[in-house]
Amino acid sequence: MIKQYAKSLIQWQWVVLLLVFAIVVLAGSGAKNLTFNNDYRIFFNDDDKRLVAFENLQDTYTKNDNILIGIAPKDGNVFTRETLAAIEDITQRAWKTPYSIRVDSLANYQHTESVGDDMSVASLYEDAKNLSDEELARIKKISLNEPLLVHRQISKTGHMSAINIVIEIPPEGNMTAIVPQVVEHARELKAYTNETYPELDVYLTGIVMMNNAFAEASKYDMSHLIPMTFLVILVSVFLLLRSFNGIVATMLVILFSIVTAMGLAGWSGMQLSPPVMSSPVIILTLAVADCVHILSTWMQQMRNGVEKRAAMIESLRINFGPIFLTSLTTAIGFLSLNFSDAPPFRDLGNIAAMGVMAAFFFSVTLLPALATLLPSKVKQTNEESVMKTIMVSFADWVIAKQKILFIGMTTLAIVLIAFIPKNELNDIYVEYFDERIQFRTDTDFVVKNMTGVYFIDYSLDSKKSGAISEPEVLAQIDKFSEWLRTQPEVIHVNTITDTFKRLNRNMHGDDQSWYKLPENRELTAQYLLLYEMSLPYGLDLNNQIDIEKKSTRLSVTMETLSTQEVLAFERRVEAWMTTNTPLIKSVGASPTVMFAHIGMKNIISMLTGTTVALVLISIILIIALGSVRYGLLSLVPNLVPAGMAFGFWAIMDGEIGLALSVVTAMTLGIVVDDTIHFLSKYIRARREQNLSAEDAVRYAFSTVGVALWVTSLALIAGFMVLSTSSFELNAGMGLLTSIVIAFALMADFLLLPPLLIKLDGWLSN
Repeated sequence: MIKQYAKSLIQWQWVVLLLVFAIVVLAGSGAKNLTFNNDYRIFFNDDDKRLVAFENLQDTYTKNDNILIGIAPKDGNVFTRETLAAIEDITQRAWKTPYSIRVDSLANYQHTESVGDDMSVASLYEDAKNLSDEELARIKKISLNEPLLVHRQISKTGHMSAINIVIEIPPEGNMTAIVPQVVEHARELKAYTNETYPELDVYLTGIVMMNNAFAEASKYDMSHLIPMTFLVILVSVFLLLRSFNGIVATMLVILFSIVTAMGLAGWSGMQLSPPVMSSPVIILTLAVADCVHILSTWMQQMRNGVEKRAAMIESLRINFGPIFLTSLTTAIGFLSLNFSDAPPFRDLGNIAAMGVMAAFFFSVTLLPALATLLPSKVKQTNEESVMKTIMVSFADWVIAKQKILFIGMTTLAIVLIAFIPKNELNDIYVEYFDERIQFRTDTDFVVKNMTGVYFIDYSLDSKKSGAISEPEVLAQIDKFSEWLRTQPEVIHVNTITDTFKRLNRNMHGDDQSWYKLPENRELTAQYLLLYEMSLPYGLDLNNQIDIEKKSTRLSVTMETLSTQEVLAFERRVEAWMTTNTPLIKSVGASPTVMFAHIGMKNIISMLTGTTVALVLISIILIIALGSVRYGLLSLVPNLVPAGMAFGFWAIMDGEIGLALSVVTAMTLGIVVDDTIHFLSKYIRARREQNLSAEDAVRYAFSTVGVALWVTSLALIAGFMVLSTSSFELNAGMGLLTSIVIAFALMADFLLLPPLLIKLDGWLSN
């Protein structure tokens, strides 16, 4: 059937080419529907309970999406007329930021103090250029002693300040368009500050800047990784084929596969995200394998004197089955990513699977038609090529050393696999971006010098309207706040109890001994009413107290923590609240908490996905190889590489994050490719040519060895290019995948042949 198909394909090659071009145009036109989603929430399902909790909290109070402008005077002193005047100016301009609903800084901090029998509420300072030395000293003293400000708007030593802009994007708003607009304004403000106040260094961080960094990382990868990968693949193909038309045909197959996959993604309504943006590189890398196997056999036939069309027919006869199987198993591996709890990885798996199957389709249609249509010059010779001779010599060495190789590879595999438990699930989502992305360097500076970007919010609910003024409720909130401040991870605690303490002190002539919570509910309610009525528009307490005044938001700013550290902190808080503050017990909600849990959930989900993929691939191999025993044997070189790679990773790094949790499932289908090609040639030699196990191994090495070397090296090189991504999820995934493929090549060349020879009697029965 395949031979007849190949003959028809060659006969109707022009029709085939036109049909292929029509399919590419039709499928690829869906790319116009692709949009980039730059919201970090894309990593979570809509029904994720921690995302729902965070959204509910933000609906109760105000949004947490923000841009934090870090201001660092070169002289290391914020409390000068020049710097305070600059902060005053920047604060006023920050209100013009699109979609801003609140701006907090030293300049508009609503300071309260006693004035006779009354209380004054006013901005900490105005007209900074005309402040006296005494007023500067007063502002510094207030700022560095106010819990609400230290590590929030001012550093502990007063060498850095911050202006926080809260952004609220309408529910119907297009975040993809709005975020760049907001960031552009923030950067214009930074440029204005740099030009107007050259004595200040400016840093931009916050949730909105992080969202924008997702898009910037993707754009960087698209402009750098794809050209680099194309170059690597082009060089690899040229070194193997030394054929111009082979390179042209291969490049078209790769290009059409990417266009088709991305177009189908557009038609299916998928959204672009940083993980998804790695799919063109993955498709590009995987598509070359099919082309190499078909073209290498085709050229080998022509070197032996076979006419190019007849040579292509024979190449398709030999390779059609194996490349279909490898494409199918690779697609199954990627489709298993649908078990992932992170939607972007599900999209990545689906797009890569579509790209792999598109590559198979174009490899058995476009490639043969185009290769035989273009002029080709191949020197005819009956002599074996140098590479084939090398592979036969290598096969002889493997056969001669089979016992040593079997023991050595088995020992190495066992030792490396034993290290797997040393890996820890750890992610630091701020470090998803490397130093090439400005957000990362700015964030690192702000975290080191003033405040953190990790936060956890607690909605402390008294369950009774107006009960936020109850002394018992406030006492528990204050107890919780003070305990949090003793925790080593905590930088700052923003709590309403600090405000009540300050108001109580103000109403008692600013006597420090009255810096404590009011003991009377009515008095507390009066303080709150008086204070709220004195606050200017945009600086009210809606970000801390709900409308019914039954709950309050307590925000904890933290050091940059790993996943395990966040989860440990969360467990510690839950245990403490259960024992000490049962009235207001709450669960923390924030992106920090959400990202901490998604990694663990994803590993558990992907264990199921990997198992399903393994069962399906094993069944396919048993059917394709026509033997249960060969199918079972294939599990060894298919599973061992991932185990060895994760063991090696434990020695090299030891931390597995969100992206690495999908590598086993993703690479399972890729690793099977080499096993299928080697086993299919081995079985062909045993069944069709009645060769001995040793000679069948030599045949497999001589016919497919070179192609396996080239395709494996091309895959390793392609994924190594991905490891240079500016987005850590892609970079880590690319590096570990390269390691898996390298160990897979070792297993197929150094472990599988000794196993085949050793188990020949069992396999033949």
